[in-house]
Amino acid sequence: MVKRHLDWLRQGERDLEKARVDLEHGYYEWACFTSQQASEKAVKALAMHRGLTIWGHSLLEMLRVLEREGELPIPGDLKELAKTLDKLYIPTRYPNGFPWGNPSDYYTQKDALEAINAAERIMGFCKGLISG
Repeated sequence: MVKRHLDWLRQGERDLEKARVDLEHGYYEWACFTSQQASEKAVKALAMHRGLTIWGHSLLEMLRVLEREGELPIPGDLKELAKTLDKLYIPTRYPNGFPWGNPSDYYTQKDALEAINAAERIMGFCKGLISG
């Protein structure tokens, strides 16, 4: 069996770098979305590392699967960060997520910073368990 978890983790790290670039250039909606993507890839990497296959895009649900099937205790604050990032998966990209305007009208530097911080925390948790 080919172990691809490190590929997923490395791509998640690149996604997080891209989120920081988007923040720097004022693409706050993309910084939010890419933070969610970085976290998703890190969580999937951890699941693969533990021999699990998980599908979907909900970070909270993936963490629940890791906890249940991987017998891995997930800190409550990590689940809260996952909920925050889950809310950024669709509306950051599509204008019909809002009554008017487009996503760039709604996301702020503060939102982007919060998303990046959440992704850094989730990434650090996953990396620590993969490399530890």
